Amino acid sequence: MASFRQSDKQTKAQFADAAVLRGEGGETHQVAGKDVPVLTTQQGVPVSDDQNSLKIGPRGPALLEDFHFREKIFHFDHERIPERVVHARGFGAHGFFEAYESLADVTSADLFQRAGEKTPVFVRFSTVAGNKGSADLARDVRGFAVKFYTKEGNWDLVGNNIPVFFIQDAIKFPDLIHAAKQEPDRGFPQAQTAHDNFWDFMSLMPETMHMALWIMSDRAIPRSFRFMEGFGVHTFRFVDGKGKSTFVKFHWKPKLGMQSVVWNEALKINGADPDFHRRDLWDAIQTGNFPEWELGLQLFDDDFADSFEFDVLDATKLIPEERVPIRRVGRLVLDRTVDNFFAETEQVAFHTGNIVPGIDFTNDPLLQGRNFSYLDTQLKRLGSPNFTHLPINAPKCPFHTLQQDGHMAFHNPKGRANYEPNSWGGAMGGPREDPDRGFRSFPAPEAGDKRRVRGELFADHYSQARQFYVSQTPVEQTHIQDAFVFELSKVETPAIRARIVSHLINIHPDLARSVAEGLGLKDMPKAAQPARKVIEDLPPSPVLSIVANGPKSFRGRKLGVLVSDGADAGLLDALTAAAEAQGAVVELVAPRVGGVALGDGSLRPARQKINGGPSVLYDAVAVLLSAEGAKTLLNEATAKDFVSDAFAHAKFIAFSAAAQPLLDKAGVLPDGGCLALKTPDDAKRFVALCGELRFWEREAKVHAV
Repeated sequence: MASFRQSDKQTKAQFADAAVLRGEGGETHQVAGKDVPVLTTQQGVPVSDDQNSLKIGPRGPALLEDFHFREKIFHFDHERIPERVVHARGFGAHGFFEAYESLADVTSADLFQRAGEKTPVFVRFSTVAGNKGSADLARDVRGFAVKFYTKEGNWDLVGNNIPVFFIQDAIKFPDLIHAAKQEPDRGFPQAQTAHDNFWDFMSLMPETMHMALWIMSDRAIPRSFRFMEGFGVHTFRFVDGKGKSTFVKFHWKPKLGMQSVVWNEALKINGADPDFHRRDLWDAIQTGNFPEWELGLQLFDDDFADSFEFDVLDATKLIPEERVPIRRVGRLVLDRTVDNFFAETEQVAFHTGNIVPGIDFTNDPLLQGRNFSYLDTQLKRLGSPNFTHLPINAPKCPFHTLQQDGHMAFHNPKGRANYEPNSWGGAMGGPREDPDRGFRSFPAPEAGDKRRVRGELFADHYSQARQFYVSQTPVEQTHIQDAFVFELSKVETPAIRARIVSHLINIHPDLARSVAEGLGLKDMPKAAQPARKVIEDLPPSPVLSIVANGPKSFRGRKLGVLVSDGADAGLLDALTAAAEAQGAVVELVAPRVGGVALGDGSLRPARQKINGGPSVLYDAVAVLLSAEGAKTLLNEATAKDFVSDAFAHAKFIAFSAAAQPLLDKAGVLPDGGCLALKTPDDAKRFVALCGELRFWEREAKVHAV
């Protein structure tokens, strides 16, 4: 046995090898005056460029031979099981897409050929950063993924509720998500970006600044899935029957209009009902109030792409609707909830690479990387290459392949032929390609050196961020400023805070100054050096504002009515009738969930008990009390909060005369957003007022207090 004993020298060598495996030792080089290890692949190959994937020319397609990107994204895709690494918390529903018109003039895609044709769909909404158990109202991007079960195969439009993204090249995606997720040494914060790692990454990546403005805006805290837009993010191609290509960007426009909540409200909703968005979508479908969106297209040609100030292949940029108007071509309706959450919502597998004839890719380097990544992700998460056999993922049209075996194979070739070409012929020979109907990639000419580079126009990181900011109303600009201050106040490293402000200077001096003051910076940092001159005269794009484009109806919203025994039944009935006539839902909140006995002796059940039904769950509130009921509720802290929170969140408030003592105790001084209910006509006026959604004039006064 002695001959197998290792010498001390061998043992030390093994420890040295182990240290290398742990990332210790090895070659170093100078970065910012300090020795740091050389970044390598897992095979130990030194990496020259970790910022760009390998392409043909600055604007060309990504190359399959990029082993560094392949290894990096492969490892990232397989980091967690079985939960999705991103978009883990999701909620889905079935429905259909109905085309308004034929789009044969721009695409041969079958679902767009016939007006009135309905295509089955499954839609999954989600948050990005949190895990499956996180709360719905995290400040975050929302996923908006649509699987179309077309007659020529499945098409997945895998988008978000924000039209741009953080990064330009998919090689940075693992870094972005690592930075945004819980910090690895402590495992928190959960579903939050208010921490050092995230803002350190953002501060060192100027390309993220446009997205930073969007995620600090109210777009990141939507009222519900039903009130948010969706975007395909990337530029795609439509290809018509003659092979002509047209660039296209996809938009989903909610029929109910857009609405968000305010930050303090979001925090309280997460405590009161962490499933707020899920419950909202479920309730809407179950009650027959089917959510709807319209599919809008921005269509443009090579001449526009060549003349546009920004690169249409850059996912951190958008095309203002004023420059390329939206063509609304169909509607999306969600009319059925899932039968089993796990089998459908959890097992559904989306892939940007799932397209159909008539739709094709562009050389957007983020899209190219996503196309490469998704199959890895689904294999790791669902455990088999046969995840397409699951009913939620399977096409609804006939499909025939020669693929076989593998874990949990439901469908295998029948007969002798499991390969092609073969000489068996007919049905025995199995399926064959169809040159006429089969998918053909658009033959875009490509030329250039193989290099890790980006297009020249990708270097403008601030111009569209500025355009977004100046397109917001003053109320929304204040929200953005406050969001930056809140997030950066949680960052412990002063240098990171200062670096973010140095970027904000390039976006808008008012924004930078407000954030710097909110953080208490003693000195304003120098502006970050732009890689490309900032275009400061881009005109505002009014459609980018939620408040400026809010609906004028209370339809689809929810009115919370705090009631007590002895309350005026006539006023309650008038209020309920007026709200329901507008397509709103009325929910009663009472001292007891069993309900109340109104002044006319009728019994009305309540949906919520006052300490479980705070006003943050509602879009507007009414307080209908008797004198005795008001006296009782004066000693109930949650009743006071019901009123004071609604007032602080700029909501419209209706109240009966007997409720005045409760308003007084809550510190509410009635303003133009508060209406005393005396007659049934007052109820109609109040619901009409609620069509404005919020009384924003109040917010500035609440801020000033």
